[in-house]
Amino acid sequence: MKVLVVEDDAALQATLQRTLARRGFVVATAGDGVAALQRWAATPPDAVVLDLSLPGLDGLQVLAQARAQGLGAPVLILTARGTVGDRVLGLNAGADDYLAKPFDLDELEARLRALVRRSGSAALAADVRFGRLRHDRTDGAVYLDDAPLELPPRELALLCALLARPGQAVIKERLFEQVFPGEAEVRYEAIEVVAYRLRRKLAGTGVGLVTLRGLGYLLRAEA
Repeated sequence: MKVLVVEDDAALQATLQRTLARRGFVVATAGDGVAALQRWAATPPDAVVLDLSLPGLDGLQVLAQARAQGLGAPVLILTARGTVGDRVLGLNAGADDYLAKPFDLDELEARLRALVRRSGSAALAADVRFGRLRHDRTDGAVYLDDAPLELPPRELALLCALLARPGQAVIKERLFEQVFPGEAEVRYEAIEVVAYRLRRKLAGTGVGLVTLRGLGYLLRAEA
């Protein structure tokens, strides 16, 4: 499931990106209203987490302009404003749900998944199947036949990113962002270590991890 997180607090943005990515989401971010609208229109997400207090355009302006442009992804407003008036304004502007800060990350995840289920998004409704693997987009888990595939968070994040485009190349830069979101101190080569470990754990599953030199990786069904 693709989620756009619009939050100007850099620390909170990084936390949300890292946490949601580890739970199987594909996360894009924006730190101001103008960038949020541009990213939303360029790569439509399945859901949007939208802070109200933003530089440039505030959250309500972003929401109003997005709806006027026909951008229909469900929106969860995330804000420190806790008054009933602010909540009503957000919902009237086209938001679908509201969560006040501070909040619980488990609740945030549950609300996002519920929003997308209600919106009828095909991205969440349909499992991804490739060989003997099945990625359940509802719970974020990957199954080998009917048994959960036990993987550490980073290897699971890499596998989910590759299962989003099975049989197609995914560049290293994109994979790094999804496996190490917001972790600027991690060296770029770390993605190769995660890929090596994942390749070993996929042995015998009927799915292989292929390295494309100078480009990235892809999943290939094995005979």
